[in-house]
Amino acid sequence: MNKLEQLRPSGLHHNPAYSHVVVASGARTIYVAGQVSVDEEGRVVGEGDLAAQTTQVMHNIGLALKAAGASYANVVKITTFVVGYKPELRPIIGKARSVFFEGMEPPASTLVGVTALAAPEWLIEIEAVAVAD
Repeated sequence: MNKLEQLRPSGLHHNPAYSHVVVASGARTIYVAGQVSVDEEGRVVGEGDLAAQTTQVMHNIGLALKAAGASYANVVKITTFVVGYKPELRPIIGKARSVFFEGMEPPASTLVGVTALAAPEWLIEIEAVAVAD
């Protein structure tokens, strides 16, 4: 049976938006490639709108997880890449992303500011690692 344990190490600041450490046990590890804000037809969703793009990216991650027989509850780590990152963008990303992890402990998370992604209209890309039975 899949088991996730989110640790709150003493000495590290508790941030409700992510877990510092996730210990995962399960039969399968699922790696979801970086997802961007495109629909099934490859059209950009939310051009110029970071919140809308984050929502579409998370939706795409959900579709990938479902195909592998997993869900957001199985995600142990996400890495987020944001074009032109500034600290004031973090609440926008966090609000859009938190809906998908509502009612559960959040995964370990890294946010990286980048100069550009593979297409100029993409503002955000998120990759995920999940563990499931």
